[in-house]
Amino acid sequence: MTEDRTKLQWARLAQAIRVAREARGLTQVALAELAGVSEGSVQNLEDTDRRPSRMPQSLGRVEPHLGWVAGSGVAILNGGEPTIAAATTEPAGSPSKDKLRQKLPLRVVADLESDDPLLDSQVIELPGTGGARMTVIVHGQPDATPEEIKAALIAWRRAERTLQELPEGDSPQATNGS
Repeated sequence: MTEDRTKLQWARLAQAIRVAREARGLTQVALAELAGVSEGSVQNLEDTDRRPSRMPQSLGRVEPHLGWVAGSGVAILNGGEPTIAAATTEPAGSPSKDKLRQKLPLRVVADLESDDPLLDSQVIELPGTGGARMTVIVHGQPDATPEEIKAALIAWRRAERTLQELPEGDSPQATNGS
């Protein structure tokens, strides 16, 4: 049995996406960068006059960056509300937080616990190491304008490409006493 697409509330979804994006201080470009979709895909999702013939794949990719759980967009299309993703913060002194504090330098823990907005994160496998990885957390300034966020994301994307293209033959210098 096929779904009756005539009752889907595309304009309502478009408005909800725009409101959620703006509430997070993101431009369409910034949301597109975070979700790994084109700016045109975000523009299409926010177009209140558009009635796609099929469910856009980009919808599922933007949901987590809007603070929604998977499937929230479909819920809105059907007249419901988005389900807001639960905060993953744990109370101070919790076992997993203590374990994290023991494993990481204090300056890293302090940065991870900052209130600065999270722009992106990436785990990059280091070439020629048999699986060693580098984790990068990209924070923005707390009072950054949308233009500053966009500039930060573009700078990060350039740096990310450089990090992912590290040559395998280089022998890194030991640091931090290793």
